[in-house]
Amino acid sequence: MSKSKIVRPEESQPARALWYDRKKYVTVNFMVHKPKDVQVDIQPDKMILYCKNDTDDVFYNELPFYEKVQICDSREKVYDRSINILLRKLKPDYSWPHLQKDPAKPSWISVDFDNWRDWENEEEDGKEEYERYVDMIQEMASGNKGEAPDMGDLSDFVTSVVSCCPAELKHEVNGKKETLKGFNVKLQDTILFPEGGGQPDDHGLIGDVPVVRVTRQGAEAVHFVSSPLEEGQEVQVKVDWERRFDHMQQHSGQHVITALADNMFGYKTTSWELGRQRSTIELDTPSVKPAQLQALEEAVNEKIRVHVPVTVQLLSIDDPAVEKVRSRGLPDDHAGPIRIIDIEGVDANMCCGTHVSNLSHLQVIKLLGTEKGKKNKTNLIFLTGNRVLKYAEKSYGTERSLVSLLKTGPDEHVEAVDKLQKSVKMLQKTNLSLLRDMAVLITQNFKNDPQRGNFFSLHKKEGDNEFMNIIANELTTEGTLVFLTVGEEKGPGLFLLAGPSERVAEMGPRVLEMLQGKGAGKNGRFQGKANSLARRGEVEAFLQQQCKREE
Repeated sequence: MSKSKIVRPEESQPARALWYDRKKYVTVNFMVHKPKDVQVDIQPDKMILYCKNDTDDVFYNELPFYEKVQICDSREKVYDRSINILLRKLKPDYSWPHLQKDPAKPSWISVDFDNWRDWENEEEDGKEEYERYVDMIQEMASGNKGEAPDMGDLSDFVTSVVSCCPAELKHEVNGKKETLKGFNVKLQDTILFPEGGGQPDDHGLIGDVPVVRVTRQGAEAVHFVSSPLEEGQEVQVKVDWERRFDHMQQHSGQHVITALADNMFGYKTTSWELGRQRSTIELDTPSVKPAQLQALEEAVNEKIRVHVPVTVQLLSIDDPAVEKVRSRGLPDDHAGPIRIIDIEGVDANMCCGTHVSNLSHLQVIKLLGTEKGKKNKTNLIFLTGNRVLKYAEKSYGTERSLVSLLKTGPDEHVEAVDKLQKSVKMLQKTNLSLLRDMAVLITQNFKNDPQRGNFFSLHKKEGDNEFMNIIANELTTEGTLVFLTVGEEKGPGLFLLAGPSERVAEMGPRVLEMLQGKGAGKNGRFQGKANSLARRGEVEAFLQQQCKREE
């Protein structure tokens, strides 16, 4: 069998490409010269194209995109003499003034920039291309990538405002709970998912007003926004697609894991949580063996590889088919038909959440491990899709940093850190011993000073509670008022006020107030945390003044 040769650029025949830039998609049509065995590989930052000519010479091209795309919602269709490409932008509403970043033209693709259509000036001249690609994407549905993405979001969703009333929302910002003042808006219809079923809500825009939260009241969705909207007003609604697709991946991933954990091991899912960084499934079992975890991960990824379709069914509540699907029950305020998410041959489950249309869109599932749950249950931690890629990127970055810091290869990191920890413990033990000896010497020097007064003050950055208590134990028997602090002088730390009980009880609260900390007094001592050691000098001056008055 003769081997095909790779054709060099100077031997190739360029093909003309027509392309069109839309708000959320880029469409491309390549007219090629008698190709055979055409293959298109769409990647996040580029696409790779292959084909053969009559003599089986292989033409190979890489076309780096102007910006990144979402490969799960990008498609290709190969015809006799043309290749149609649909690219879903990662950044919607962001124009591509060029199709590719690399100015060098690929060997058999010639991009004609004169036919580019900019969505910012979109008029009737783009309608024909749009209609052609709507038809094309429907034909792609039978291809090897599963069901085609919904083309309806090529145009913004338009609805009207039913009601808008003042409201408040308890919101967490950087770990702190805040109460936001805004408005609750109900729309005639919406594409924004209200939180429920273990899935967080969608974010997006109503007009140009950001939607902060979407909740459900019976059959209606309530949108919390910061600015009022006029009742009856016609508005465009846009969904934050990156957040939506992430939730779709995690939720569909949970359905697959839940179904196979039940089918393979009889482990029922009692609840689940879609977290910001990772998701958790609560399994009704006290433990999951490592071999079971590995088998489960292999099984769920096999379902992804074979492109299992995911469909939605709407059934009436009295339909006999409802009894055959998995469910944890309906909410008390449920209204309308029963929504069933059917993963072909894997699972059928009542669910209100958003899901992918084919398991191939999940890309990959990684089971990170398990943790002990509540009431003899096990929490299974997992990542799906883009989160796996981000996790791998972050882990690799950490690994490279550790290589630089530890001066060892990745396989030796655990051993190197173990040695460091043992060394640190030894140094800490030695340091504590030296601090104790230092505390004894400090008190002896004070006692031996003939000019000593009835007040002793000291700050030691490296000290701790034991260091302070050793000094206090030695000096309070002399009737001396002792004020000690440890920690960084300009940050938080610890303090101790010791001496005659009456004096400590009287001055302690004032010292605590000045240090802006927390503490308590007992048996001639007042100690605790100091939030502002920067005010230590003021406290020392105050105590010295009090001691002079008593002399």
